[in-house]
Amino acid sequence: MDASDDQPDPRPGTGAVPASVEAAWGLKPRPQKGPKRGLTLDGIVAAAVAVADAEGLEAASMGRVAKELGVSTMALYRYVATKDELVTLMVDGAFGPPEPLPEDAAADWRAGLRHWYQAIGAAMFAHPWAVAHVPSGGPPVTPNQLAALDQALYILRDTPLTEFEKVATALLVSNQVRAEVTIALAMGGNKDMERLMNEYSHFLLRVSAAGRLPHLRTAVEGGAFDEPDTEPPRNPSDYDEFAFGLERVLDGVQALIDARRPG
Repeated sequence: MDASDDQPDPRPGTGAVPASVEAAWGLKPRPQKGPKRGLTLDGIVAAAVAVADAEGLEAASMGRVAKELGVSTMALYRYVATKDELVTLMVDGAFGPPEPLPEDAAADWRAGLRHWYQAIGAAMFAHPWAVAHVPSGGPPVTPNQLAALDQALYILRDTPLTEFEKVATALLVSNQVRAEVTIALAMGGNKDMERLMNEYSHFLLRVSAAGRLPHLRTAVEGGAFDEPDTEPPRNPSDYDEFAFGLERVLDGVQALIDARRPG
């Protein structure tokens, strides 16, 4: 085997990263003669996001986006190969670049990750159609995703964690906020959630009768399902109800940091 076989292929669009993502980074030549003056990848993504925000992701078909831009559907394929690639870029464009860190967030890793978590959550609530399409099965590749990751690594820069552990911590926190937002959106989508949760508690009491599911019954009787939050948070200041999950994640990171420090 030639040694060159072990090297990544530098040609655009030949690896795991879609050609449209490479184009978003400026790594792929843009069409020299577009079908309409002023048509750009950024413009296509912005138009698609506007449709999805107004009518949902299903409405943002290639044909609909082309119509919004006043071009043929085939014209879009000069910039984006598939609808899946477009969705990837839409999610990145919708969430946008990370918010600047406040001074205390830059000095205290725990405060910094709280701010980071809240900013991601606020962006997700602003574009709920995008939440289910946040990449979770692979590494981030788009410009804003990697900018957010870079910011998290900056927050963790002075900790004794290894570089692997810093990246893993950032992904852990981002997965936590995605899970919390998904639950909150589902709850907020039903205006009669309090009644439904009460019915669910009664259901659990019924199925846990006669000694079945004893630990679950103890949790129900202890109020685990009482007083549900019926409105999802809409901005960072509303995240107190999610504090338990986030703080336990941060506690785990703190324990690892403490274990890394001598003495």
